[in-house]
Amino acid sequence: QVHLVESGGGLVQAGGSLRLSCAASGRSFSRDAMAWFRQAPGKEREFVAAISWSGGSTYYADSVKGRFIISRDNAKNTVYLQMNSLKPEDTAAYYCNADKAFDIASMAYRHFGSWGQGTQVTVSS
Repeated sequence: QVHLVESGGGLVQAGGSLRLSCAASGRSFSRDAMAWFRQAPGKEREFVAAISWSGGSTYYADSVKGRFIISRDNAKNTVYLQMNSLKPEDTAAYYCNADKAFDIASMAYRHFGSWGQGTQVTVSS
């Protein structure tokens, strides 16, 4: 069974940085695309960023492009999200997920059967 554990969230001032981690277990994810999503209170979950299985391709939502960087370490079955120049509108619970994907942009529209517990990011103004 797939198990995803997100960590690294916290409270940060606007303009600050955080680095999120997502450790995946239950099977090998080395051939899966991985992605980050977020959900703010009262809003639907939205796509943030995706990375190909090799790490060679990345794709970002327009709202985070140029500020966030997604990366992965296949040896550790872990995906990261470096978040810089944080804004109050980045406040949300952040989640990761994984799936086979030839086109990593399609991760933005995938239906995932299960999610981890997420990690809360709060950006104060």
